[in-house]
Amino acid sequence: MTNIQDELWMRRALALAERGRGYVEPNPLVGAVLVRDGQNVGEGWHQRYGQAHAEVNAIVAAGEAARGATLYVTLEPCCHHGKTPPCTDAVLRAGIRRVVTAMADPFPQVSGKGVEVLRPAGIEVAVGVLESESRQLNAPYLKLLARGRPWVHAKWAMTLDGKIATASGDSQWISNEASRRRVHALRGRMDAIIVGGGTVHADNPLLTARPPGPRTATRIVLEGSTELPSGCQLVRTAHEAPVLVVQSRQRQMELPGVEVIALPTEAAGVSVEALLDELGRRRMTNVLVEGGSAVLGSFLTAGALDEVHVFIAPKLAGGADAKSPIGGAGVDRIADALRLLRWSVEQIEGDIYIHGWTDG
Repeated sequence: MTNIQDELWMRRALALAERGRGYVEPNPLVGAVLVRDGQNVGEGWHQRYGQAHAEVNAIVAAGEAARGATLYVTLEPCCHHGKTPPCTDAVLRAGIRRVVTAMADPFPQVSGKGVEVLRPAGIEVAVGVLESESRQLNAPYLKLLARGRPWVHAKWAMTLDGKIATASGDSQWISNEASRRRVHALRGRMDAIIVGGGTVHADNPLLTARPPGPRTATRIVLEGSTELPSGCQLVRTAHEAPVLVVQSRQRQMELPGVEVIALPTEAAGVSVEALLDELGRRRMTNVLVEGGSAVLGSFLTAGALDEVHVFIAPKLAGGADAKSPIGGAGVDRIADALRLLRWSVEQIEGDIYIHGWTDG
């Protein structure tokens, strides 16, 4: 039976798990706390892919105090040999008397088997404490397991009247410097950043995180009818961060350090479904769609947006021909619009940042 104390300690474990974001993917974010006689005697989180899991870090921190303690962990302890030994073995050796986990791990080699190892050994196990919060924390991991596709973030900056550029195409800079720093931090935990060929030709972006984050994203360009300019920043920095050009049909392109692939097409260009399947095969967990308007529109039409990051500047640009963030055909009725299930609003030195999760 769970209680208020179980939820209290599980929230601490969830907060610890969040510290691994960007460092552990495609593994899940996991945090763990060991409690004995009402006191936190050791805690840890999965800090980096391929390194010790959260349970092991918490047990090491607790030392002998782990014996007879309760372990709170945000995901079922693993019971198989992967890059590290089974966490269930460490739990048994430590003499832990009770394990409280937020949710079962759907990874096929675990998926309830960890619990099956612990209970026969006399350890009391409770599953499902703050499960909803744990699922939200690890939504990208769960999607990659269930559907073989990455979690899709969309980002744009716009004026108060909903413009991402003026009618002449000028867009630098709509958001302020503090907002742009937030975008760089977001880029630094992505596996890929996706833009259209038009954005590359118009803005010549670098698409890197500055300063660098825990991950180096592959810069993905969805090419239209023209080829990637040989002198653009993406090509010149291909030795620093990967560049992947996705074409609707294989055309001859020889640019140093640039990978070129062809994928099936749909009415709006390269198939979003085919692209996400390809990125899932590459074990990408989080990808960021930065634009332009047509590319964002194609992801909306495909029902492929999971999370949005919108920066609104207190400026009015006007212009009937100035672009809005999301192009494409759009919906016919407001009732059919994509809704945000959860969202937060934050002021960043005058800009407004809206961060939301869609109903997919």
